[in-house]
Amino acid sequence: MNQTKRIKQAITNFVNGGDTSDVTLLDQVLHKDFRVTNNGFMGTQGVTIINKEEYLEKIKSGDFGGVSRKMNIEQIDQSGIIASVKLRIESSKYDFISYNSLVLDSDNAWKIINNLAVVTEKV
Repeated sequence: MNQTKRIKQAITNFVNGGDTSDVTLLDQVLHKDFRVTNNGFMGTQGVTIINKEEYLEKIKSGDFGGVSRKMNIEQIDQSGIIASVKLRIESSKYDFISYNSLVLDSDNAWKIINNLAVVTEKV
């Protein structure tokens, strides 16, 4: 499988893992130093950063995820062992524009290290 397909698969696994609350799948695709970075997260002021452990806990508890979404990968930019992916995600309640940074980890798997998203609630 070429690198672009492997990157797409990592992103697909990330979105599907969130949609189905599959923390095992998410644990596999998220780098150990994964972070969610958001400005104005859920109506709060300023920047919010959530690490991998907190993120997986929020998936387990049902605070995040568990809702089916449509995903459209708009752009993939890969340079050697790093990549950036822009995608749009839509659920029944929210629209997301998500910028994801990936690294080719020591196990030769693409892992998401940062998720920077703009989340807009549908009215």
